[in-house]
Amino acid sequence: MLKTGLHEMNAPVIDRSAFLSTLSATSTDRTAALWIVGISSILFALAVPFAGIKLPPVPAFVASYQSALAVCDTVTAVLLLSQFSVLRTRALLWLSSGYLFTAAAALIHALTFPGLFAPTGLFGAGAQTTVWLYMIWHGAFPLLVLGYAWLKEEDGGPRIRGATSNAIYTIVLGVVATMGAFTWIVTAQHDLLPVLLRDGRYTPTMIGVVSFVWSLSFAAIVSLWFRRPHSVIDVWLMVVMCAWLFDIALSAIVNVARFDLGFYAGRLYGLCASSFVLAVLLIENVRLQARTVGLVGRLREQSASDRDFYGKRLALYGAVVESSNDAIITQSLNGVITGWNRAAEHLFGYSAAEAVGKSIDIIVPEDRKPEVRSILNRISSNESIAQHETVRLRKDGRALDVVLNVSPLRAESGEIVGASKIAHDITEEKQSREKLRREIEERQRIFETSQDLILVTDGFGNFIQVSPSVKDILGYSPEEMIGHSATEFIHPDDLDRTREEMRAARRGAVKRSFEARYYHYDGHEVALNWMGTWSEPVKRHFFIGRDLTEKQAAEAQFRQVQKMDSIGQLTGGVAHDFNNVLTVITGTIGILSDAVADRPELAAITKLIDDAAERGAQLTKHLLAFARKQPLQPREIDVNALALEAAKLLHPTLGEQITIMPQLTEDAWPALVDPGQLSTAILNLALNARDAMPEGGTLVLETRNVFLDDGYASMNADMVAGSYVMIAVSDTGSGIPPELIDRVFDPFFTTKEVGKGTGLGLSMVFGFVKQSGGHIKIYSEEGHGTSVKIYLPRSSGVQETDIEALQNVPITGGDEKILIVEDDALVRQYVVSQVKSLGYTALEAANGAEALTIIDSDKTIDLLFTDIIMPGNMNGRQLADEAARRRPDLKTLFTSGYTENAIVHHGRLDSGVLLLAKPYRKSELAKMLRTALAS
Repeated sequence: MLKTGLHEMNAPVIDRSAFLSTLSATSTDRTAALWIVGISSILFALAVPFAGIKLPPVPAFVASYQSALAVCDTVTAVLLLSQFSVLRTRALLWLSSGYLFTAAAALIHALTFPGLFAPTGLFGAGAQTTVWLYMIWHGAFPLLVLGYAWLKEEDGGPRIRGATSNAIYTIVLGVVATMGAFTWIVTAQHDLLPVLLRDGRYTPTMIGVVSFVWSLSFAAIVSLWFRRPHSVIDVWLMVVMCAWLFDIALSAIVNVARFDLGFYAGRLYGLCASSFVLAVLLIENVRLQARTVGLVGRLREQSASDRDFYGKRLALYGAVVESSNDAIITQSLNGVITGWNRAAEHLFGYSAAEAVGKSIDIIVPEDRKPEVRSILNRISSNESIAQHETVRLRKDGRALDVVLNVSPLRAESGEIVGASKIAHDITEEKQSREKLRREIEERQRIFETSQDLILVTDGFGNFIQVSPSVKDILGYSPEEMIGHSATEFIHPDDLDRTREEMRAARRGAVKRSFEARYYHYDGHEVALNWMGTWSEPVKRHFFIGRDLTEKQAAEAQFRQVQKMDSIGQLTGGVAHDFNNVLTVITGTIGILSDAVADRPELAAITKLIDDAAERGAQLTKHLLAFARKQPLQPREIDVNALALEAAKLLHPTLGEQITIMPQLTEDAWPALVDPGQLSTAILNLALNARDAMPEGGTLVLETRNVFLDDGYASMNADMVAGSYVMIAVSDTGSGIPPELIDRVFDPFFTTKEVGKGTGLGLSMVFGFVKQSGGHIKIYSEEGHGTSVKIYLPRSSGVQETDIEALQNVPITGGDEKILIVEDDALVRQYVVSQVKSLGYTALEAANGAEALTIIDSDKTIDLLFTDIIMPGNMNGRQLADEAARRRPDLKTLFTSGYTENAIVHHGRLDSGVLLLAKPYRKSELAKMLRTALAS
């Protein structure tokens, strides 16, 4: 290759000079032209005073001058037309026709000149024939030069289409026809023309015609001067037109008659004018011929050098073929092997003597033989084949994976006579590729299906790869994170620790474990436990993050249970000891009261002590209720009857500004509970609701039969799955702030002013429900109200009701696609798992904006299952309205922690919508999904 490169660098380069019509004029050209114009001007000035001196007539001079003029102009025209045949410019065509016309005019002028070939000239020429021919001849040429000047451009100007020969024939015939017409006019129509020459002298008409012709020549010079840039021909055409002006001035203006000094001098200027461009063109042709001779000599030397070079290269190629590590095989178009190098012997096991002359089929499996025929057919069609993977056979029968590069093999004439084939063994490489492919696929499957978050960053902390699990954990799609810095997603307080762990990994520490919080798409924090390592070869950090949300929630729930148990034990102990004290006080106050009965002032004091002891006794009852140590007297009760009775008692207590609305299930199950404690619990909840509605509102008492399944039980500590009777107390009040929702059941916790409450009402309800084996759940949103749901165990030993029988029928699912919108991550995960277990396809979103994005991108969603109260600018009702606007056929099912009737009467949902109240069992979910999909 090095020798080839050197050889190509030393090869002669053929320099094709530009044509004179396009080659820019140099300063040398302009200087030479100015010298000639200057000398011509001086001679013209010297001749003008003597132009009228009469000299002897010499007709032979006219014949010689006209002949020389015709020959020069004809040769010039031919040379210009040869350039036109290559350049095809219209400007050159016009200039060539000008020279052809002057040649023809000079010839006719000589034939018609009196005294040369006939006394009065040929063709019946008259006294004015040659004079008019001279004027036509000297006027037509400047006109054609003007046409050239206005057509020419820097690149030669406009070009003709079609064959140049047709254009050349056209102008030749045109010139002949035009000259023939002019000849007929000045001979046959001679008498119709004005007299220009009388008695050998010029008439006034002659002066006018000559002035016009002279002006045309001057206009040609001016046009050439302003049509820049000037080519070499442009410069010498200006010299020609200067000589042309001197010719006309001496021959037809300043002289007196024929054969005077001006007559002869002017024609000498005309002969010079016809010679300037011709001389330049001939000099250029001589120069080109000299260069051609030199080029031929160099080409001969180059040819000898090439023969030597190619001989050496052929020997080099032979050595390369034999030393190649790849098998190189040549074969004829009928498949007969004609060349077989050593690598082919090693690869296929056949020696060159065994392979050459045999069919290529000796190394081709039976099922691959049609492939060989196809390859040879393509090669014969002058097609090359690159990187074609196939299978070939060794002599011992073992199959080889090879990649082929096949090219046509040509004879010296260029005919394709065979194929040249390079075969590279890729058996081991293919096995390695397949192994690598399986490993990559396995790792990709792990990457795509991992429930943990897998991140890959570069050395600067920019994400390179993000596992799809990021959607479930952080709410982002991988594409939204790739290319961004990790600092955009990490909690600021954890940035320094993360950077330190990355630096430690780069120092050689492997499998570093640490915790760092990331921001979720909706803005909340997600705690993740990270395992990280650094790969020096690829300069990448690899991280695996496990979501700690569920773990932390479970730990928080466990701590809450422990806290409530601890507080319960404390309050129970306090209440027990306090009861002992109260026993002494209440027991002795009666004795004291009897002793001071006759003393009113002391009797009043004992009455105050007795009232305080009674209040203390009530306080201890509340404390014992929270501690689940109060003496209960449970019995089977009708919760509907108890709720109706409570509603009657609450009317005077709550006041006229609050509307009480019982919404009771007709066939509610009986519950085994202390009715007095249950009434007190409802009263406490109603009083809390009243305080949350100072300007009035609606209080809803609702009963319902529910089944809390294992999934719900797993999300709520110290409760057992089973059948429960739900009693809900819901209000339309101010609601509870999120940061206080976990503390409302704590003893002595209250948001009321000092002296407005003890903070034991909800704690008493909590303790009573837990002691009764039930469950309590509170749902609240600031500005939307609160719903407290008490779940009491259904009384055993009764017949199965119709509703229970309905709930126990097999659960039916479906194959539709459901979009689940829930802001609580744990609840969302629970619902998604339940929906998928019913056979549906489940999509999930944490807020309204995210849900609308999914709705726009997936037109196959059948049902929108959304919570009503969600943080942000869009609640469930607004989401459903916007979804219906975009997808009128999309069905909607609502869910909420509030009771159905409370929601409806709050005015946030229209009548007739479908609502699944939280919590719900799987059968209720399945039934409502089918109901919504069928609606």
